[in-house]
Amino acid sequence: MKILGVDPGSRITGFGLIEANKLKFTYLSSGCIRTKGELTDRITTIFLEIDQVVKKYQPDVVVIERAFMRPDRPNPDAAIKLGHARGAIISAAGMNGIAMVEYSPNQIKKAVVGKGHAAKDQVSYMVCEALKLNKAPQEDAADALAGAICHAYHCL
Repeated sequence: MKILGVDPGSRITGFGLIEANKLKFTYLSSGCIRTKGELTDRITTIFLEIDQVVKKYQPDVVVIERAFMRPDRPNPDAAIKLGHARGAIISAAGMNGIAMVEYSPNQIKKAVVGKGHAAKDQVSYMVCEALKLNKAPQEDAADALAGAICHAYHCL
């Protein structure tokens, strides 16, 4: 099963693709979509880039991180922008007929690290271990790969 994980962001959207065969994972690709300009331009870029990734790799499922707002630092404007980015990703996957699933950041961290409030460097380290990578991927790409690994653990 090919699983595309996506870590949405209006400025940087990470993606990571793995192949899962039972609990054996193979790294296929990852990267970051970096956007510039007005919000509408950034959202369009995210849509087009995710569409290209989906068309190129033909994943069986797209895993997207569920939106959340930190209770200690609520920022409605950031949440709205994140919602737009998620909409672009969901639209690109849906347009290509790809199934989608969502996991919360805590679910992803718990599946990959073993605790739901793990630090980003812990997530990155465990992604490298699970995929046998020599070098850590970019931070947002590591989060996306973690989402893909989380789904593999939940469905295989």
